[in-house]
Amino acid sequence: MNIIDSKKIWLSSPHMGGTEQKFVKEAFDTNWVAPLGPNVNGFEKDIQAYLHKNVHVAALSSGTASLHLGLKLLGVTVGDEVLCQSMTFAASANPIVYLGAKPVFIDSERSTWNICPKQLEIAIKDKISKGKKPKAIIAVHLYGMPYNIEAIHQISEKYKIPILEDSAEALGSSYQGIKCGTFGDIAILSFNGNKIITTSGGGALVSKKQEHKEKAIFWATQSRDQAPHYEHSEVGYNYRMSNIIAGIGRGQMEVLEDHVNKRRSNFEFYKKNLQGFLEINFLEEPIGYVSNRWLTCIETTSYELREKIRLSLAEENIESRPLWKPMHQQAVFADCDAYLNGVSDDLFDRGLCLPSGSNLEEEDLHRIVSVIKNVLR
Repeated sequence: MNIIDSKKIWLSSPHMGGTEQKFVKEAFDTNWVAPLGPNVNGFEKDIQAYLHKNVHVAALSSGTASLHLGLKLLGVTVGDEVLCQSMTFAASANPIVYLGAKPVFIDSERSTWNICPKQLEIAIKDKISKGKKPKAIIAVHLYGMPYNIEAIHQISEKYKIPILEDSAEALGSSYQGIKCGTFGDIAILSFNGNKIITTSGGGALVSKKQEHKEKAIFWATQSRDQAPHYEHSEVGYNYRMSNIIAGIGRGQMEVLEDHVNKRRSNFEFYKKNLQGFLEINFLEEPIGYVSNRWLTCIETTSYELREKIRLSLAEENIESRPLWKPMHQQAVFADCDAYLNGVSDDLFDRGLCLPSGSNLEEEDLHRIVSVIKNVLR
């Protein structure tokens, strides 16, 4: 097939449900176009109702902004160290640096690809022995797969170190029937353009404490004190979500479960059609885990095979992408401590994300699988 003539298949493109325009139109019709309004309040309530567990939600401008304010709420400040999953997107780690703190990277476990409990405890013990108890733990639900909730939270409680749950990729995932985004002392969500639902940009901070929500909103609106004039006693940020963007989010919440089901269906299609090839493995759900399968990822037998598949897909105008490059391999974090077991390095070398959008058609999936089969044969 000529790449010029073939339809582009994206890794994870936005997928509108159809009712978003109703909420956006209401925002225009009522002139609520500022970073406050009925859609912002409604979107927060929609998320709270979906997550259950009596949580409080602050709708913000991005998942990164949510991480930044989440770390502030946990008391992270200049000179602190924060334990952070190494295999993740850079946005998980960058806000640590915003606050003048330093990331300490923790490798992955094989069963979930997420933060390894053994390496986490080794790091904590080592840091405490050196007189530097870490201030917080950032644990990520990678590609929608929940991290090892029981083991990580037992360690958190044992050493009294709070968890910031990075659920940017995991809205719709759950562990033992409880939704991701409700486990950490504070959690964050992302509604970036490639996420399971999108507001084009945007994120949310989630906490069981109402005061966390109120403080986050205060900081996110330039820390304006109560006064008839503009009075500021703290440094603030321009992090609040707009009423227009929140309107998109309200429409997207109506199709969230459909999007989760479709992405899980994509995973099952890939698995069914490729499981006969020994050169490919899929990340399975441990008992009690439910992944939204935000992205379907395969683990190949070598870097060379991974690249051959990726480039063959690209030749057919199909986007795929290697797994996240671990943070401990990134030049910007070269001087940070890391507690490693080799898992994330190995996964980065051999892992590939396949197109996983909820708007993929069956003929798209057949086309993708056909290219991969041709490589493996």
